Amino acid sequence: MKSLVRWGATLGLVGSTLLGSVFAGNIPVLALSEQQIKDKLDSVPVYLVTNEKGLPLSRPLPENQNGQKAGGSVTGVYLSRQEAQKFINDLRNTKEKDPKIQEMLKSLQVTAVPLGVIYQQLQQSKNQPNRLLFAFKPVDQEIQGAVDLLRQSGQKVDQFKSVPVFAVRFAPDQGYVPIKLTANEQQLIPLFLSKQDAQGLLNQVKPKYPKADIQVIDVDGVIKTLQDKNDPWLNQVVLVPSPESREYIKTLPRDNNANAPKAPARNNTQAPKPR
Repeated sequence: MKSLVRWGATLGLVGSTLLGSVFAGNIPVLALSEQQIKDKLDSVPVYLVTNEKGLPLSRPLPENQNGQKAGGSVTGVYLSRQEAQKFINDLRNTKEKDPKIQEMLKSLQVTAVPLGVIYQQLQQSKNQPNRLLFAFKPVDQEIQGAVDLLRQSGQKVDQFKSVPVFAVRFAPDQGYVPIKLTANEQQLIPLFLSKQDAQGLLNQVKPKYPKADIQVIDVDGVIKTLQDKNDPWLNQVVLVPSPESREYIKTLPRDNNANAPKAPARNNTQAPKPR
């Protein structure tokens, strides 16, 4: 998990804002490589519910419209470590009498994995009929924050079906606000997983740029843009984990690369249905 640890040095980046032009030059570049995209996504920890062997808890995919059983299985990917732990606690509180299931529930744990590992696993298995799929479970507070912002902008939305990402713009028709890391003067464009963090940057920008706002996008759109576009500024994009995840990153050993979680393997362990 070394890719997460190195972000401990950048946790203060929100408090160090550089106001100016976002587009620093027009040097043509190719779209980002798969490895470059993975590296960017690796800054965000996500959380799986796993057994004692580190295999994720999963369910078979439901039958399709023709009544045929779909291949593969699905596992939950939590954006909050606390919510993943709550899911485990709720399962343990069910009145399950089967001793084998009781023993399995006792072994469940929350395992952190860089988001880039999930992305890489999906890319590598996309043509496999029995692959493991991932159902992302965003934080309810961030979903509501995204919906509120979209409604404030005049859009009619009832729900947000993906993982929301928040970006601060100089104005609705202008570029994104960059920040500067004080250590090396590097200019970056932050995409926040927390509305609270985006609001903090917006508050710094507003006095000089009254039309500045927060744009709501989703993680799927971010990945597609990184895959398809060849704009130079995309090299400056960084994903900023939520405050909860940043606190978790602080607890990691400075170099635990040898114990870094591997790509989730297929697993026959299925989640019991809560009663």
